[in-house]
Amino acid sequence: MNKQLKLVLCTLFLWGGIFHVNVTAQKNKEPKPAVTTGQQDREYWSNLLYKMASPVIFNLANNTLRKNMPVEVPPGAKPDFYKKVTHLEAVGRTMAGVAPWLALPDDDTKEGKMRKELRSALLKGIVNAVDPASPDYLNFRTESQPIVDAAYMAQAFLRAPKALWEPLDSLTKRRVAEEFKALRTRTGAYNNWLLFAGINEAFLMSIGEQADPVRIQYAQNKIKEWYVGDGWYSDGPSFSMDYYNSYVIHPMLVDFFKVLLAKNRVKAEDYDLALKRMIRYSEFSERIISPEGTYPAFGRSSTYRTAAFQALGQVALMEKLPEYIQPAQVRCAVSAVMHRMYDQCNNFDSNGWLVLGFCGSQPMIADSYTSTGSLYMATLGFLPLGLPADNKFWTDPAADWTSKKAWNSQSFKKDYHVDY
Repeated sequence: MNKQLKLVLCTLFLWGGIFHVNVTAQKNKEPKPAVTTGQQDREYWSNLLYKMASPVIFNLANNTLRKNMPVEVPPGAKPDFYKKVTHLEAVGRTMAGVAPWLALPDDDTKEGKMRKELRSALLKGIVNAVDPASPDYLNFRTESQPIVDAAYMAQAFLRAPKALWEPLDSLTKRRVAEEFKALRTRTGAYNNWLLFAGINEAFLMSIGEQADPVRIQYAQNKIKEWYVGDGWYSDGPSFSMDYYNSYVIHPMLVDFFKVLLAKNRVKAEDYDLALKRMIRYSEFSERIISPEGTYPAFGRSSTYRTAAFQALGQVALMEKLPEYIQPAQVRCAVSAVMHRMYDQCNNFDSNGWLVLGFCGSQPMIADSYTSTGSLYMATLGFLPLGLPADNKFWTDPAADWTSKKAWNSQSFKKDYHVDY
């Protein structure tokens, strides 16, 4: 080996050593994430949901939703079609996400005042949404997409009837019912859309209107038929590996069956089985959250962000978590996701509207059916805010979730297939 080569190698080793020392030192300097209390987590969740929902709700209340909401669409798409449907998307999806939170009683806390402000504005907005003379009269009457977003509005009314339905005046209630009945002129895709049509009819049934029994029966039979096992449903005849079991199927099916059970249209064991399957699916949802608060971005509609954890959140809200999953570990796991997604990526534009993307602005990943209003599915990840602040979900000390235990040499529950 000549002297010049030796000099080069020695220099490389020296610089390599310095680089390693510097990187190691930098890592050691990085502060470890602070362990938060449940009260701090709740404050973070409520502030974030308020931030997310405010542009939709306050603009609807002020009759400025169409005027002020941007209509961002996938690259190359023309916004004309989306402008027909995106505003109902934003409203229905936001309503479904905030409903359990707004159903809590008023109090004098900062959070309580935010809830009251949003609820009052939303009730005013619902009046505008179904008033044909309003600039923000929402489109239930044309295109197929309104079948979907009326279903989320229906789910909101079912989740918070005393907060969002009963206070409405009789004219507005009648108008809402007429808009829902107008959806019957159209059909949608042969998949989870059957459930949308079914829950729209179930909502009508719940308010004393005549429901279409065919739409209810068809949704009930087909969704049950598409169960593939171990807590997973196929979204139509073909199985898709994505988050639609959480975006739609489990939470909406359980809410759908709850109405049918109350009206003696299904047996208690049908409802119990649907709930049991959602609980099983929630185990997977909890396990996929990494120790760092990330989760896999696979399947359709990744721009729906935290809606991927709607089923887990609904099981927590119903206080039906499996024995080995403590409420605090769900709180901490989902909080980690929110911090990773909403603190480290800018998911909002300068006026506070959600932007197309998964973690930040990524319009190229948006599906062809996605526009600004679609993104408010993200509010569905906040359902546990419907648990009061003194519930153990919020009061128990911080706890590690399953993957954090697994990757830190802690004991964790082994997982096995279930047969129901």
